[in-house]
Amino acid sequence: MAVTFTDLYTEAGLKSLEAYLSGKTYISGDQLTKDDIKVYAAVLEKPASSFPNVSKWYDCVSSQLAKSFPGKAAGVRVSNQAAPAAAPKAAAEDDDDLDLFGDETEEDKKAAEEIQAAKKPSAKKKESGKSSVLLDVKPWDDETDMKKLEEAVRSIEMEGLFWGASKLVPVGYGIKKLQIMLTIVDDLVSVDTLIEERLTVEPCDEWIQSCDIVAFNKI
Repeated sequence: MAVTFTDLYTEAGLKSLEAYLSGKTYISGDQLTKDDIKVYAAVLEKPASSFPNVSKWYDCVSSQLAKSFPGKAAGVRVSNQAAPAAAPKAAAEDDDDLDLFGDETEEDKKAAEEIQAAKKPSAKKKESGKSSVLLDVKPWDDETDMKKLEEAVRSIEMEGLFWGASKLVPVGYGIKKLQIMLTIVDDLVSVDTLIEERLTVEPCDEWIQSCDIVAFNKI
């Protein structure tokens, strides 16, 4: 993406995006791309009517995500206080190549190599599908140690689960959420099970209040 947008939770940041979207439907043209999903994930809620271009773009992206994840346009909320939601459906084939964090990291390369190595012994078997997931992990409050929260997340090890890039995103009132990528082997890992039985129970629930599936794409 030629233009980088920052501080989209502030009025100044939204003004920059508002000016850029003048005369445009999406960030990079007339179709939804990974650039739109990156920016969409950084916008905390639908902008006010004082930002008509951003508001229209936000609705378009939400609509496209709703087609990929029926009934769950902005993600699926699962917390250790509410009943678990249904698993999201896989994204449409047109979104299969979306790389939500951009450049591939060393961890991503290592994860891909490990997946390839695991497939070699059973080459005659039908290949298992893989999915890329963007997950929001929210702390209890502004006093939660986010470093320990991320350590707790990454400490979870499962066959077919590979943690990727992460970043902290401001939510408001001094609170930040952890946004993290993960790659899963579909036959081995259920994201719902990962959230319900590992991320939102002891010992992780000392730091983690809830988890949201922001995007779920077949790769």
